[in-house]
Amino acid sequence: MRVATFVAVDLGATSGRVMLGRIPEHATEIELTEVHRFGNGPVERQDGGLRWDVTGLFDEILTGLRGTAGAEPISVGVDSWAVDYGLLDPGGKLDGDVRCHRDPRTDGMAERLRALVDDETLYRITGLQYLPFNTIYQLLTEPPERLVDRTLLLLPDLLGYWLTGAVGAEVTNASTTALLDATTREWSADLVARAGLPSTLLPPLRRPGEKIGPLHGELVRRTGLDGAPVLAVASHDTASAVAAVPAAGERFGYISCGTWSLVGVELDAPVLTESARLANFTNEAGIDGTVRFLRNTMGLWLLSESLRTWGLDSSGELERLLHAAADEPAFTAVVDPDDPVFLTPGDMPARIADACRRTGQPVPERPAAVVRTILESLAMAHAAALHTAARLSGRELDVVHLVGGGARNELLCQLTADACGLPVLAGPVEPSALGNILVQARAAGVLEPPPGSRPLAGGAPLATYHPCGDQPAHQRNDQTARPRGDQAPRPRGDQSAWRAAADRVGINLAP
Repeated sequence: MRVATFVAVDLGATSGRVMLGRIPEHATEIELTEVHRFGNGPVERQDGGLRWDVTGLFDEILTGLRGTAGAEPISVGVDSWAVDYGLLDPGGKLDGDVRCHRDPRTDGMAERLRALVDDETLYRITGLQYLPFNTIYQLLTEPPERLVDRTLLLLPDLLGYWLTGAVGAEVTNASTTALLDATTREWSADLVARAGLPSTLLPPLRRPGEKIGPLHGELVRRTGLDGAPVLAVASHDTASAVAAVPAAGERFGYISCGTWSLVGVELDAPVLTESARLANFTNEAGIDGTVRFLRNTMGLWLLSESLRTWGLDSSGELERLLHAAADEPAFTAVVDPDDPVFLTPGDMPARIADACRRTGQPVPERPAAVVRTILESLAMAHAAALHTAARLSGRELDVVHLVGGGARNELLCQLTADACGLPVLAGPVEPSALGNILVQARAAGVLEPPPGSRPLAGGAPLATYHPCGDQPAHQRNDQTARPRGDQAPRPRGDQSAWRAAADRVGINLAP
C-alpha cells in the first residue's frame, strides 16, 4: 500500500516537536508520529528582558528533520505561536534578538499608538483583539533607525527563510500583527504609514498551501531530505489547530488549550462591530478564507508556572495533583486568569494568593487547592468567551471542541463542560501538527474533505464530557465524573453557583 508522508514542525512556547504524518492510500485520516520533541522557553537577557533562543530552536528542528529522512516525506511545514518577529538586515542576516511577547517592553505602547490611530479605527481595519504584546506595539518600542532597510519576519517565516532562503509572510500569522486588513487580507498601507513604520518593512504575503521553496543545499546534506520542499501552512499554531477540529456542521465552539486558551467560533466573515471591539474579540485568518473569531485568554500557563514554582516536573506528580484537586471543595476561590499580574513568569501561587486577598476570598493554601482554583478559573473564562462569541456572531452552539494539551486534563474538560452548559469533546491533543499536515496533504492532492464539510484530520478517539451543573466533582459518582462517550447529555442543571463565583472577579457568565 502506498503511503504519503509529510513533516510538521510545530513550535509551542514551552516545547517544540517534529511530527511525521502518514496517510495510507485511500485513507481519510492522518496517522501522527512524534519524531523529535524538545524544550522551549523565554531566555532572560542581560538587560532583564526576555528573548527566544531561535538558533537553538533551529538546530533542534534540523535534528528532527534528520530523523524523518527515511520516510521520504513529500513536504515540510512550520507553525508556531504568533506576534513575535525577527528583523533581517539588508544582507539577509538576523539583526539582534527575537524578543518574547512576555517581555514588558511594550508597557505604554498602546497609549502611544492611540495618539496616531484611535482604537475604533484600528479595530475597524484589523479586527484584532487588544493584547499589550501585539506586533504593532512591539515595533513601536524599536528605535526608528533600526527598522530602516529591514524586513520583518514572524517566527515561522524566519525559520522558513533559514530553511529555504525565501522571504515572505504567511497570512494566518500576519493577521495577528495588527498590520493586516481583516477584510482584504492584505497589509494595511494606511496603518503602516500612520504608525510611522517603513513601507518596505513587511514582506509579500503567502497563503496556506503555497510552496516556499526547496531546502538550502547545505541543509539537504545535514538532514538527508532531498526533494521535500517547505510549504506555507496555517503557520499560526491556532489556525492549524482550528483546521484540525473534528467538527460536523458549523454549530460548534472551539478551545485550543495550551499555554494560552484561544476560545471562539469559525465564521465566513469578520465581525468588526463596536460591540466586538469592546468585548476584546479578535478576527484572525483561518484556512479556506475562514475567520477565527475568538478571544485570547490565559491558559495552562498558570498551572505550568505553579508546577515550576513547586519544583514538580513529572507527569506522575501532575496526575496525583489533579486527582487531589478533583476532591477539593468547589468554588472556594477563583481568579480572573486574564489579570495582567499573571502574564509574566514568576511565583504564580503567590500571585493567586494575592489576587484572592484583593477580592476578599479565602486563600488556597495546599497545592491541590491552588490547582482547583486555577482550573475553575480557566473553565469560567472559557465559558464567558464562548457565550460572548456566540452572542456577538449570532452563531448558536451545540458542542464545544477542546483541543491541545488541555484535552488530557480530565478535570479541566469536565469543569469547562459544567461552566459552559454544553458537551465538551476533548481531542486531538496535537491539533496544530495535524492541521499543519492537513494543509500539506491537501496541497499535494492527497487528502480532500467531502464537499460542503470541514476538513477532517483524524486522530485518536474523542472523550466526551457532559455538563453536570453545580455538582462538585468530589460528590459525583465515577460514571458522572468521567467521559461519557455517546450517552445522552445530562441535564444542564442550575449554574447559579458558577455565576456567583464568576461575579466575585468580574467574569460575566450570562449566556
